[in-house]
Parts: sequence; structure tokens; C-alpha cells
Amino acid sequence: MDQHHKTKVLIGVEPTGHYWLNLAFWLQERQLELVLVNPFHVKRNKENRDNSPTKNDVKDALVIADMVKNGYYSEVRMLPESYREIRQLVHAREFILKQSGAVKNQIHRWVDMHFPEL
Repeated sequence: MDQHHKTKVLIGVEPTGHYWLNLAFWLQERQLELVLVNPFHVKRNKENRDNSPTKNDVKDALVIADMVKNGYYSEVRMLPESYREIRQLVHAREFILKQSGAVKNQIHRWVDMHFPEL
């Protein structure tokens, strides 16, 4: 910033999983602007850059920086904490229900295989 006499910083990340959230909260506290680039677009642009599907952090950073520079990003919309907590609870409930159904199905299968008379 000092070298090029810039006053604003735009930080771009690829939101994969939950890894970017702590950084987003930290940047939000410091009132720095964060934008997200689509992981699918990053993958495609990376392959087009040098006609190679190889992946490394330096290559990813260059592709993400180029996409942000060219405006291919979306704004971060941070929900209030109460909404985030509700969303996490809903996801946890869905996961538990899915796992519970799988276990019940396995038990039915084992009972049918080993005790067909039931």
C-alpha cells in the first residue's frame, strides 16, 4: 500500500468449508473489506492459466488475486450471531437425522440377514 500510495485494501478469499470464517470475523472487527471468489471459478481459471490441473498455494493466490482485480467476486454477507447459531443447529440436526436413519437401516439389514424368521 505504501509503495503504490494506496489507501484501501480489498481482501479476497476462496470460501471452502469453514476455514475462512475466523478470518472474516477478524477482518470485520478491523473494518477491512473481504470478498469471496467462487471455488469452481478458481479451479477453472487455474486450469486455463497454464493448461495444467496442478494445485498449489502460490498458484491459487495468483488466480484469486487476478479474479478480485477483475471484479469476479461477491460481497460477504455476515449474518447476526443468532442466525448463525440457528443455522448451525439446523445443520447439526439434519446430520444427526441422516446418521440415525443410516444406523436404523443397518440394524434392519443385520436382523433380516441373521434372523430371517423375525
